[in-house]
Amino acid sequence: MIVISDISTLRKQLRQWRRRGETICLVPTMGFFHEGHCALMRHGKTVAQRVIVSLFINPTQFGPNEDLSNYPRDLAGDVEKAEKNGVDAIFAPHSDELYRPTHRTRVIVDDLSERYCGRNRPTHFSGVTTIVAKLFNLVLPEFAVFGEKDYQQLVIIKQLVEDLNYQITVIGHPIVREIDGLAMSSRNAYLDETQRQAAPVLFRALTKVAAAAHASENKPVDSGPLLAEALATLEAIEQVSVEYVAIVDPHTLAPSQVAHPNFRVLGAIRVGGAVRLIDNVSLSEHI
Repeated sequence: MIVISDISTLRKQLRQWRRRGETICLVPTMGFFHEGHCALMRHGKTVAQRVIVSLFINPTQFGPNEDLSNYPRDLAGDVEKAEKNGVDAIFAPHSDELYRPTHRTRVIVDDLSERYCGRNRPTHFSGVTTIVAKLFNLVLPEFAVFGEKDYQQLVIIKQLVEDLNYQITVIGHPIVREIDGLAMSSRNAYLDETQRQAAPVLFRALTKVAAAAHASENKPVDSGPLLAEALATLEAIEQVSVEYVAIVDPHTLAPSQVAHPNFRVLGAIRVGGAVRLIDNVSLSEHI
């Protein structure tokens, strides 16, 4: 496996693969790999002959007073994990390699970016779609794998690909969880012992919604009582503050007053005031 830090070397390596007719899968990340990231890498190997992982803590998706400077980093550990999981190359550029002083362009997916996480992080998704568009333009992969934990992001990226006519198949990979259900996330490293014990409540609250929807025997049910129960579960934990819980159409992210079996319930909380966690569950899951 090779580690690449500049665009020129990246393009040279990609040309070599292309000349041999090899297909490429891109796995975009911000590093500090856990088993969730590794699962994306392994899945990439099942769909393409070459897997390239981008490792870039993207400054444009962090808002003021967010955790850009504190975001966990472990390049040596990430390289070791990527190599063990069959990755062919890591692209780990410095910020000024992708954002020159003259950079003036943003890529924005309207409407979808303004909901849910976008309400509390108004510049976040424009940063995400800008860097993903840049990576797509640089790598031109046949496939790209994203985790379903960031479900709103996944839907936005699919819309980006459709709107900008990229010839890329975007694959959503199921959430990888700890034994107690907590969705794996690099930001879990921020949790102290007490906060870590409280954090799985988000998964429990969302699975209650899914269980109630499943109990309806695939008949649509009123979303209101389901969301009220989820909020009550979350608000019962002293360290937890709720940003949102919503039942949504899985393709448009439109909020729904009716919980259809194929819809999703999304949620975001803060634990201890500072650590922000997101999760989602399909209402078709029987957990």
